[in-house]
Parts: sequence; C-alpha cells; structure tokens
Amino acid sequence: SFPSLSFFLVLIRLPRFDSGANNILYQGAARPNVGAVEFNSLTYVCQVGRIIFAESVPIWESETREVTSFTSHFSFIIDTQGKASSDYSAGLASFLAPVGSEIPPNSAGGFLGLFNTTTIDSSGNQVVLVEFDTFSNTDWDPEVEHVGININSISSVKYAPWNFSLYSEDTADAWISYNATTRNLSVTWSYQNSSSQGSLSHQIDLTEILPETAIVGFSAATSHRIERHQLMSWEFNSSLERKAIKEKNTNRITIVIGVAVPLGVLVIGGCIGFQILLCWKRRKRSYQYMEGTFGINDDFERGAGPRRFSYKDLVAATTSFSSERKLGEGGFGAVYKGYINELDRTIAVKKISEGSRQGEKEYVTEVKVISQLRHRNLVQLIGFCHDGGMFLLVYVFMSNGSLDSHLFGKKTPLNWNLRYKAARGILISTSSTGDFGLARLMEHELGPRTTGLAGTLGYMAPEYIKTGRASKASDVYSFGVVALEIATGRRSVDPIEENSQIGLVEWVWHLYGSGNLLSSVDKRMNAEFDEKQMECLMIVGLWCAHPDSNLRPSIKQVIQVLDFDMGIPNLPSKMPIPTYQEHVASSSSHEPILTNSSLEVGR
Repeated sequence: SFPSLSFFLVLIRLPRFDSGANNILYQGAARPNVGAVEFNSLTYVCQVGRIIFAESVPIWESETREVTSFTSHFSFIIDTQGKASSDYSAGLASFLAPVGSEIPPNSAGGFLGLFNTTTIDSSGNQVVLVEFDTFSNTDWDPEVEHVGININSISSVKYAPWNFSLYSEDTADAWISYNATTRNLSVTWSYQNSSSQGSLSHQIDLTEILPETAIVGFSAATSHRIERHQLMSWEFNSSLERKAIKEKNTNRITIVIGVAVPLGVLVIGGCIGFQILLCWKRRKRSYQYMEGTFGINDDFERGAGPRRFSYKDLVAATTSFSSERKLGEGGFGAVYKGYINELDRTIAVKKISEGSRQGEKEYVTEVKVISQLRHRNLVQLIGFCHDGGMFLLVYVFMSNGSLDSHLFGKKTPLNWNLRYKAARGILISTSSTGDFGLARLMEHELGPRTTGLAGTLGYMAPEYIKTGRASKASDVYSFGVVALEIATGRRSVDPIEENSQIGLVEWVWHLYGSGNLLSSVDKRMNAEFDEKQMECLMIVGLWCAHPDSNLRPSIKQVIQVLDFDMGIPNLPSKMPIPTYQEHVASSSSHEPILTNSSLEVGR
C-alpha cells in the first residue's frame, strides 16, 4: 500500500477587525473599533486586553512527534500620546497558550495580561510569546525597551533593544515564523515611515513547551502609565503534517486546490511563477480550518491526465539514472533525460530526492496542479511514478533546453536576435521555455538565496518580500529581472562581485545612472547586438523592476516600448528606495487566501 499524507492547515487573513465577526474572541478591555482592535481605554489605568482566534491550532502530533510550521504577519500601532519615556507603559505581545487560557488576575502592566506574581516563571504556564515591551521593569526586564522572545516566563530568553519612542504612532509590521525542521523561531519588524528594521531568533522545541493544540492571539496591557495599543491587521498560516490518518470531523471539511498563473510570470526566463491558492466556498468568516488527506493512488488515477509509469520503465529509460543522463538539479531532486520505447518519445524525468521531508507533499501538489495546466509555454507533465515509495515526475523533453540553460548553462550562448525575441515572447506567449517542477516551499536549510516566503529571492518584488502579497505589479517586477538577465547574461541571485551584496537590478541601475549602461551587456555576444534594442530592453527591465510598484508599467506598455510604439521612459539616475502602500480592504474582502507565490529558476 502507498502512504497517505494527513495534514492540518490553519489560514487566517484579517485585513481589518469588524464588530460581529465570530472568528475572533475579545477578552478584557479589547474591542473592535473602526476596523482595528483597541486593547485599552485611554481613560482608565491598569487595563488588560486580549484577542484570540476562535479555533484551536494544532501544534504537534504525539504519535509521530511532527511539529507545525507557522508564519504570522501583523501590523500594529503603539501611541505614547506624546508622553516622556517614564510616563508610558507597558507593551503588546503575540502569544501561543493552552486552550481555555484566560486573563490571569492582577496581570496588568509589565505582566502584559499573560502572567502575574504567582505565574511569573513556571514551566506549567505552557506559553510562548513575542513581546514588544515599552517599559523596562527592573525585576525581570533588561534595562532597555526591547523586543523579546519569552518561554513560560515574563523574562525574555532572547531580546533585541527597541527604541520604541522613535516610532510612536507609526504603523509597525512584524513577522513571526517557526520552522519545524530547524526548530527556529524568528521575528522581524519594520515601520511604514522609517527604513529602520530589526530581527531576532531563538531555537525552541515546541513539543517541550506547548500542548498538542493551543490558542493563538495577542495581549496588551497598561499600568498607571498609559499608552494606546492597536492591532490593524493579522495574517496567520500553519501546517502540521502527519503520516497516520484519523477519521474525524471529515464530514464538515471541504478542500479545493486551485492555481493562479499570472501572465507576467508564465514563462519568465525558464521559470514558472505559480501562486498556489487553497480555495474554499465563500464564507463571511476570514479563516479556514482544515483537516484532509492526500491518498496518492485515489487522487492521481481518476479520469484523464498524466499516465502512471512503472519505476522499472523509468530506470530503463534513463539507463539507471546514470550521470550521463543527468540534466541538472532543481526543486526537490535531479532531472534526467530518458527515452520510452513504447511511446517513441524522449522524456525528462524528475526524481524526488530521497529523505526529503517535503518530498511527498511537493510531489502530490506538483502532479495535482501541473496535470491540470495546458499552455504552450509550460513544459507538459505527461506522467508520474510512485512505486516502492519512490516519487518521480515525467515531462516532455525540451530538446533545445530552457532559456536559462542558454543564458547561464553550458549551451551555446544566444545571439541578440534570439534574446530580444525571447524577451518579447515571454510577454506575448510565443516563446517556449519551461521548468522542471512546481516552485518549492522555502526552508532555511535550502540556502542563503531563499527567504521564509516561497520564492527565489532575486525575482521577488520588494513589496512582496515585505507583505507576502503577490500582484500583477510583482509579476511585472519578475519580468524586469529576467529582461536584465537576458541582456547581461548574469543570474539575478548571484552577487556581482565576490563578497558583494549588490544585486543585478542595483548594479544595472548604477551603470544606467552613470551613463555606462551598455557596459553591463553579456560579453559572450562580442558586441554583436542592436544598441537601440539593447538599451530599450535594459531600461524596460529597470522600469519593470522599479522599487515602487505604483511606478511600474503594465504588460501592454512594456510591449509597446519594446516594439518602439511608445517612447523609452526616463528613470531616476539613482535607484529609488522601496516604498510601500498598505492595501486597506473593505469588510467585503475578508476572503481567506494563501498569498504565497513561488518563482524558481528553471533547470
């Protein structure tokens, strides 16, 4: 028999907080007010306010010791009301606690609504929190305002100084993520009106601290010194995988998997930009709590679509996966060239790496999603194999290779006419490039070029890195990066010089500003190119990769400029600093979505 993948998935998206919503529970002084959470009144001292998500969140599974991975992104404001540092307190915290947790008595002030004098430091608390502490309590705090990670205690096990008084009234964005593989809890924060940012991390084994299920929420408190605490938005997602499956509550759960493939990243530079959305029936609430299973045989062998190959056939087709047949590495495994006698067809076989913690999940997702896609610019998935616990995917073989194999690989470099045609073809769907595999979920162990967001760092727009929200503008950014790769022959993710942090876009923009734009052109073309077209493509690339998403062109405008039906834009001589405009959604837009999208260099 073949394994099934059982999982719990919790997704929360709250761009605002409205009264009457049944997915958030308010405790103490907390209340919704004009789309935000007000944690305390400014007319009373020593107040505590808390909110919690109405459903419990699975943290770990006792039978397999599998632990959830989660990400929480929230925006908040703490306002000192113009007071001096000694006249305001105490702070705001995001926490995980046992189901049924209530506000402890006498927990105002520095206890942040989570502890009191009898529970100040005890393993029985079963609490993990990240605190934004605006007042230094001499009994347990460091001597400075700080952001801290706390485990079962009001004292932080790890903290970073936080000069909060500089950011009073400014909207702060915070990201908290936990990696189940590395057991790393990380925190980053930044501000809408400042370039300042901070980070903090600590290794924690949640199985030793929290119960199997917990509540997730926020708490804020004041003392005799008052400040205002507001939560403006909140997004949270967690996933807990299990090898065994227990049938319970399956009658109330619906799972639908959908895919969005925006035009702008359909075939970018041998990459496939997939925005994987977990969709469900529209509901008034802004969350979804799901339990489900992927039964591999049942899911893949219904109806038409990719056929199942035996492992024996694929071994024969690839000469036992010999090194001579290896085309490259990508995603979760290597890709091999093969030949199926029965079909009289050359194929490309992606072999999922053995021992990959995410291999089965990625394999299931990839087959389910890609098998439903038909597009001239996507490499077609024609089959699969999962014999004996091996996971393999079979694609149509691209005899000419993907675009990136000619730009960065050992294949003959493309001449200028082909490069310009490829860039334009990406936009109007006449080129044929491809990728072996759906983009991966990024983990820390995958290397320095990845982030907690799903995607290849060099192709991600700065606002997507900050907010996690993909858009047409972020797709245009990705095209701009690929346009620069086509012109320069350099990978966006490779540093321009050894030990340099300067990326491709910044480097080309600097040369543009100094009047030396064409010095960045790929030397392998031996200066055999149309200067007017080259300059046009590179400036369009910079325009598309503009740090301000509002100043990027539409795909239509890009095509018009590349066809010289529209003038080449004049860009600033210096690369602008990224700015962000938070989208304020109406109450009618509280639909739950998974906003991570992925972009991976094709192999």
